[in-house]
Amino acid sequence: MDYYAGVDLGATNVRAVVATDDGTTIGEGHSATPRGPTGIDVTEGVLETVRDACDGADITPDAIDAAGIGSIGPLDLAEGAVIDPANLPDSIDRIPLTGPVEKLIGSDEVYLHNDTNAGVIGERFHARRNPDDMVYLTISSGIGAGVCCDGHIVDGWDGNAGEVGHCIVDPQGRVTCGCGRDGHWEAYCSGNGIPEYTRLLAEDDPTISTQLPLEDPDFAAKDVFELAGGDELADYTIEQLTHWNAIGVANVIHSYAPIVVSFGGAVALYNEALVVDPIRERISEMIMANVPEIRVTDLGDDVVLEGALASALTRGTGDRRHLE
Repeated sequence: MDYYAGVDLGATNVRAVVATDDGTTIGEGHSATPRGPTGIDVTEGVLETVRDACDGADITPDAIDAAGIGSIGPLDLAEGAVIDPANLPDSIDRIPLTGPVEKLIGSDEVYLHNDTNAGVIGERFHARRNPDDMVYLTISSGIGAGVCCDGHIVDGWDGNAGEVGHCIVDPQGRVTCGCGRDGHWEAYCSGNGIPEYTRLLAEDDPTISTQLPLEDPDFAAKDVFELAGGDELADYTIEQLTHWNAIGVANVIHSYAPIVVSFGGAVALYNEALVVDPIRERISEMIMANVPEIRVTDLGDDVVLEGALASALTRGTGDRRHLE
């Protein structure tokens, strides 16, 4: 019997699964992502989570033939590590992954991807048609894309391709992104960006009525969506988000010519009617290329983990034909 592992390293949680060669999960592990003080502590958290999944599968780690990892970035693929992750403490400057996991399982078949690329691998692997050209687009705390073009996952030389959230959608640059640059898609439409953008819209028109808690430090994107249809500012914000999202998605379509664009991430998953449906309605008027199928992932919050496992099963490609 052959065994495979998938790992999802996020800023909040680490998850791991062990599966047989037909993809059946037989063991799981879950833990909070260590907050340091160093990256080695995060590495140890990943290894311990894999061990827990192996315990659940009643195997030892050295029984695993291959492992896939979907991780927060930025990545250094040559080193097999995360470099200066934005959403972990500043003391964590490097998280070694590939080498330590290889040592744990006794195999050099370890495939590291940023989380959105793991997402597109998962989507492609589980899709009905296994398309060679598709994009997985996450709108969550940030915005990013995993791209498969002509059957190849577009990792980029350093593993950081697909950072479409940092494409400029507003040349006036009225909102500053978390990366420090102005006018980025992520600055307006991500879960982290929506509260500040909503406040800006309120300042633009002080007469607009609202019950949104704009001065509350805990004001969040979900507050905007919860008041949709009953609050003037919430509705106006969502209308403006649709404008920027449609520009961003049009740019992605023109850049990669996907047959399918699959959405994930909390903002899209939990607000499909307010976020994804308006993009579907507008996109045909904004592009000169073929209009792709626009859908929401069926894998939910598991898409990165499923993609990491699919990467292990298919030696990094997500192509089911590699199983034949």
